[in-house]
Amino acid sequence: MSKQIGNGFEIDDLNAIAKIIKDNDLGKIKIKNGDCEICVEAKTCPASPIVNAAPSVIVPDETSAETAQTTESGNVCRSPIVGTFYAASAPDKEPFVSVGSQVHKGDVIYIIESMKVMSEVTSEFDGKVKEICVNNGDAVEFNQPIMIIE
Repeated sequence: MSKQIGNGFEIDDLNAIAKIIKDNDLGKIKIKNGDCEICVEAKTCPASPIVNAAPSVIVPDETSAETAQTTESGNVCRSPIVGTFYAASAPDKEPFVSVGSQVHKGDVIYIIESMKVMSEVTSEFDGKVKEICVNNGDAVEFNQPIMIIE
């Protein structure tokens, strides 16, 4: 014999409703029968707190501004995505290019790994590699200068 909860509802009914919520991945069911109302909600994870980080401001000194100007003369190859820079296709392989290498538009010049996906980056320019601005395995930001080709 099932126990009655309210006007026309029994514990077996409540268990059936809970199963429907779980099986159909529902958040909440509200049922009203006369003056008796039952509301069953699925268990949810607490929301993650939102953290507001204060913006950082970097004020370059004169020497770093000077270096940036001389470093970026030529055609700058920039990172198309945020990720990790790799100069070669595997740790035991030779780098795609090195300083002094001649490259042609469309040549693979490095790899950026992002979210476990390796993306080959090709040169947009013909020329000679003047400078590689990052080290193998460095984290890079979107639009960060990676290589200078002159």
